[in-house]
Amino acid sequence: MKRSRIVALMLAAALMCTLLAGCGNKSETSTSAGPSAGGSSSGAIKVGVIAPLTGDVAVYGTAVKNAVQLYTDQFNEKGGVDGKKIELVICDDKGDPTEAINAYNKLVSSDQVAAILGPVTSSPTLGVAQLSAKDNIPCISGTATHPDVTKYGKNFFRACFLDPFQGHTMATVAKNDLKATKAAIIYNTSDAYSTGLKDTFTEKAKELGLNIVASEGYAKGDTDFNAQLTNIANAKADVLFIPDYYNTAYLICSQAKKLGYTGTFLGVDGTDGVMEIQGADTSVFDGMYFANHYSAADTSAVVQDFLTAYQKQFNQQPNALAALGYDSAMIMYNAISTAAKKGTDIGANAASYQAIIDAIKATDMDCVTGHITFDANNNPVKQCFITKIAGGKYTLFKKYSGS
Repeated sequence: MKRSRIVALMLAAALMCTLLAGCGNKSETSTSAGPSAGGSSSGAIKVGVIAPLTGDVAVYGTAVKNAVQLYTDQFNEKGGVDGKKIELVICDDKGDPTEAINAYNKLVSSDQVAAILGPVTSSPTLGVAQLSAKDNIPCISGTATHPDVTKYGKNFFRACFLDPFQGHTMATVAKNDLKATKAAIIYNTSDAYSTGLKDTFTEKAKELGLNIVASEGYAKGDTDFNAQLTNIANAKADVLFIPDYYNTAYLICSQAKKLGYTGTFLGVDGTDGVMEIQGADTSVFDGMYFANHYSAADTSAVVQDFLTAYQKQFNQQPNALAALGYDSAMIMYNAISTAAKKGTDIGANAASYQAIIDAIKATDMDCVTGHITFDANNNPVKQCFITKIAGGKYTLFKKYSGS
């Protein structure tokens, strides 16, 4: 064999290994086969999943992936879509925007999926939302809360409330429920999720007469926050708003406590998971309040059935992102079924994409995180659950309604 031919084959093999490392068929209910118009030789309907399964926010991606797999198994056991099973193609974006775009391109061009669930966090989702709008691929992120996520096209939906809603809600909790007069903020200047929440909290605080006495920024990857927290402690803020994910929140709260800060910590939906950090001194979170998407204390059948099934399969209580991942799959599969019943050939084709998008838009159903319909901007109108950490446990403090 000629050397040029050998080199070409080696490069092709290397490329294939690289692709498979980032994105693969992980569905336990599917059969592996070559793609054919969004399905496979077994007649399954391919749905892509983009989530961070490794990296700093892997706990979120794993929760979403587990919940999507759980609902997919349940859905397939009930007959799927006219006897066709949903086959998941799951990609790890590592919480990185570039990785998310690479995953999206592979799912659409190579795997030929009929629809996509994800990404999970806001920054990776923004790039995917822009690309998917050009292709008109039906997408639902259960968990990306940045307001711009659904602004690029009519194809992209979310199952969660928006950052402005939770930012405004946490400022309201600080002023009206906790009777705070002075607030401080510490946020990630390089993250759209964190800066967006900082802005909306500040906006509402000013409206309510809650004085922002310190607003301190840090860069992605920072682990030492003592300088910023010293300024915050000196400002004697009653509450400290931390719009970031659970692992960073732990570092900030721990360092703040060591510096003698005695105010109340306020978090966001990204705070969910702090009590599950392995080896952490979770006592630093006692008395913390944060916005959340659902409560395990909800007695509705859909919530309790979800809790029971998730705990049985994964031996742990699902966090809010798992609940939202489950809801996103529920909404998507209902839309796919609706489109199929109207005679649409479900797959990687323009007619299928549009039929699924139209069906998602018409969603009107009870989900784990509440009853969901979509507004004109593809965002759900729903409640925000305020969680308080007390005695080492998550407790439901209050519910706020809004959109």
